Amino acid sequence: MPEYPDIEVYKSSLRRVAGGETLVGLRITSPFVLRTYEPQPTKAVGGRLTDVWSIGKRIVLSIDDNFHFVIHLMIAGRLRWRKPGAGLPGKRGLAAFDFESGTLLFTEEGKKKRASLHVFESREEAIALDRGGIDVIASTADGFADALMRENRTLKRALTDPSIFSGIGNAYSDEILHRSRQSPFKRTSQLDEREVAALRDACIAVLTEWKERLLAEVGDGFPEKVTAFRDEMAVHGRYNLACPVCGAPIQRVVYAENEANYCPGCQTDGRILADRSLSRLLKDDWPKTIEELERVRDEQKSAGRKNPSGR
Repeated sequence: MPEYPDIEVYKSSLRRVAGGETLVGLRITSPFVLRTYEPQPTKAVGGRLTDVWSIGKRIVLSIDDNFHFVIHLMIAGRLRWRKPGAGLPGKRGLAAFDFESGTLLFTEEGKKKRASLHVFESREEAIALDRGGIDVIASTADGFADALMRENRTLKRALTDPSIFSGIGNAYSDEILHRSRQSPFKRTSQLDEREVAALRDACIAVLTEWKERLLAEVGDGFPEKVTAFRDEMAVHGRYNLACPVCGAPIQRVVYAENEANYCPGCQTDGRILADRSLSRLLKDDWPKTIEELERVRDEQKSAGRKNPSGR
């Protein structure tokens, strides 16, 4: 799911390519994507794109400040800027916003239709979709601490809860926790003032650095490669690869449709966190430390050399 850095790049790019332009046409081809009945979206045609803003991970296109299109990309939704009147791609196409100099395509990969489009006549109606999480970049130290400590949650869960923090998801929460050298499953109630401050600093640094990196990558173009998996990341999506800080193999814990990626050397004092499915399968053989993990791997490699056929 696109998170704060991706949303900021989308907003910047949309302002640059379509800001102030007239919406000359609107095509909504998916029966699932539109989640509101009134006002009729096509009534906005003829108005100008006066603002592009966001509500958490949602992108808002304001037409003459009378119509506000709220786009939630969810996991597989994406925006593409194409030549005027460009066609929507087959089953992936959800909607097309036709402007004077180009067309904004709203697409979604996969069979699960999770992406959504809401249309409101007032900003207040659009803002009502906000889950209430604070903007970490603009937060004060006290405001951040109050939000974080409101409930006793794991750090991973707290960072990704939109009612606590706005715009942080699975990918950047991994990067933030690695930067602050804290376990994803440490409880918020266990943090001292120094650790809370370190977590806030890591949030601001990671989100700001990645926003600037992605803006530089896009340049004068439009974001085409919006993904949660990037080679430059420290831990997210880098299972079994070496930590860029300490060299320990990155580990992960898989749960539901998400996963937590972490470095045992930097974040858990060398402990390997139990993965619910694998640890249940391996039981007493589950490695508890980096040293045990390396021993298991050495034994597997040795067994593979002795029996290269795998039989």
